[in-house]
Amino acid sequence: MIRLGIISLAAAALLAQAPAMRSVYILPMAGGLDQYLAEHLTLTHTMEVVTDPKAAEVYLTDQLGEPFEHKVAELHQTPEAAKGAVGVHPSFRSTNSKGTIFLVDAKSRKVIWSDYEKPGPHDSATLNHVAARIVQKMMGKPK
Repeated sequence: MIRLGIISLAAAALLAQAPAMRSVYILPMAGGLDQYLAEHLTLTHTMEVVTDPKAAEVYLTDQLGEPFEHKVAELHQTPEAAKGAVGVHPSFRSTNSKGTIFLVDAKSRKVIWSDYEKPGPHDSATLNHVAARIVQKMMGKPK
């Protein structure tokens, strides 16, 4: 337990040492949590939320692995490659969150921070509360 606390403090210290405003692209999340996170990140001036994934220093996502890698590759396609894409692409928005949020470096694709919030109902009050807690933890101020 102490080791986890030290790791959490180290991650918070890394985020705190980063430039005052890091640009983040938030990938679609279960229940629309991404919208609430964008609101709280901008409200608290924790990070600059960007709508262009190519301008992001980090990504915020609730999925890793193949779905994440495919989505990032798709976001960085050239317009010519996107026109040549064949088939229908399924939506990336997950419908069943496992509760873990990941902050991923856009260049190295390394996870630089993560947090677990027990999944609950997808009503606006709950999602707003969860987003507020996640952002507080990102700022190194656990609630």
